[in-house]
Amino acid sequence: MRRTATWIFLLGMLFGGSLVYAQGGLLTSLAHDAKFRDGPGTDYFVLGIVKAGTTILLDGQAPGGGWVRGITPDGKVGWVINSAVSASADQLDELPKVWTDVPFTLGAPSGNGGVESVSAAAPAANPTAAPEAAAPAQAPVNSAGLANGLEVKVGSNVNMRDNPNGAIIARAKANEKLVVDGRNATQDWIRGTLPSGAKGWIAVRYVVITANEVAHLPVVEGGASGAAASAAAASTTTTDNSAAAAPASAPIVPVNSTTPIRGFSYGGHVEGFGDGTVNAMHLAGMSWAKRQWRYIAGQNPGDVAGIINDAHAKGFRILIGIVGQVSDVNNGGYFDQYASFVGGVAALGADAIEVWNEMNIDREWPAGSIDPGKYTDLLRRSYGAIKGANAGTLVISGAPAPTGYFGGCGAGGCDDNAYIAGMAAAGAANYMDCVGLHYNEGIVGPNQTSGDPRGNSGYYTRYFWGMVNTYSKAFRGARPLCFTELGFLTPEGYPPLPGAFGWAENVTVGQQASWIKQAVNLSRSSGKVKLLIIWNVDFTNYGDDPMAGYAIIRPGGACPACEALAN
Repeated sequence: MRRTATWIFLLGMLFGGSLVYAQGGLLTSLAHDAKFRDGPGTDYFVLGIVKAGTTILLDGQAPGGGWVRGITPDGKVGWVINSAVSASADQLDELPKVWTDVPFTLGAPSGNGGVESVSAAAPAANPTAAPEAAAPAQAPVNSAGLANGLEVKVGSNVNMRDNPNGAIIARAKANEKLVVDGRNATQDWIRGTLPSGAKGWIAVRYVVITANEVAHLPVVEGGASGAAASAAAASTTTTDNSAAAAPASAPIVPVNSTTPIRGFSYGGHVEGFGDGTVNAMHLAGMSWAKRQWRYIAGQNPGDVAGIINDAHAKGFRILIGIVGQVSDVNNGGYFDQYASFVGGVAALGADAIEVWNEMNIDREWPAGSIDPGKYTDLLRRSYGAIKGANAGTLVISGAPAPTGYFGGCGAGGCDDNAYIAGMAAAGAANYMDCVGLHYNEGIVGPNQTSGDPRGNSGYYTRYFWGMVNTYSKAFRGARPLCFTELGFLTPEGYPPLPGAFGWAENVTVGQQASWIKQAVNLSRSSGKVKLLIIWNVDFTNYGDDPMAGYAIIRPGGACPACEALAN
């Protein structure tokens, strides 16, 4: 779609309607009540209700169409379905395409109306049954209303628990009636009774209820009710997150790679794009997915097209980490073959490509040939091929393995601080958009810069800030950082960790969730980090390399880290 070079004020009405271009956006109003969401689709969270007649200043449309993003007079930013705004299809088509991770820069317009808060986070139970519209408002909570409980609706398929964050006792369905009689002190869980008679707790975000209604509920304790709860618990296997519960048919807004990558973004490394994984990622607010590809000499870049198209169809930008064969590295002409392949992948629409992986250790690069200068030569050739094929593809340098094992550099490997210093000296900053790094051995919170209980507790790889500062300083801040792998290992729900990973034996899932959220927030505010990929979302292998221990979707389908990020 075309876009004028500069948006200007139009003093008159446009196309005979009541909207004007202002502040660099399209000023219009809501034609009817509509849900205000944090992303372009019904599987994104409901931020509130925007009433008919509310003024809204739009800055763009979803790359897949159907949704527009704007700001209301009370300063709330969100997405509404196209049919809810008083603008023609042609006028909306003039809006630039924006991703959820593109920062919103327009100021709140003058005018009437705002966003009425709700706490629903619900995909529609039957997305094709009705247009996106506001849920009916509940009557104000009062003593009379509480006599028989406040009747609300469950926003999405969700588990009921015997206490906040407690054991599962029943399963509630989207749009099912819930008679609420109380809340916890922190106002993030409410207690209620389902039509089945099961009584227990559901997280507020999964219920269509206003913040005002929650605040007026009495604080109560307990809640699981007898036989009905026990019977329901016996047949319940999933947890209270819409990732596992959302219907497979929930609409997902497809995206493409035409919009520049700006600001800070985050996502997750995935094994695939199953419904549970996709819903978990949307729940967590992720806009990126990462997949790794093992390149074999002579391979056709078209073999990667399915991954790219699948990610875009599910609403994610896609980072492809492309790693070649260790045995081919020293073959004549191999670097050019690899560069040609990654260029072909860029041409297919990859949003970002990580050039190799952990090339400082002999698992991924031939022993005796581990050399940051040699890798920089590969990066240089790859950068030229990628940018020649698709200037919009983000080029990320391969992330070294974070290690101090080698005491510098030797035939068998190279400590990552020495390796990235060698890359910087070889001019690698000229051939990348972002410095790739991994952080996967933390057993303390990201805010900590000391106190790791292991030996060599002062070594920088033990700490989030140690990694950020070491890598940023190596390139003198000339390039932003991209965490292509950041995760926290926990054995909770699995057998004990194998010996090589025993250092994480005492980490809990609760800590994993909290630390991931902290790492995302610190990265966002640091001014140094452009992208953070969580390692990992949905891996299930738990062997000598316990990948599933890093996964944020835990056994049984729960995703506490998704919940933490959503909040």
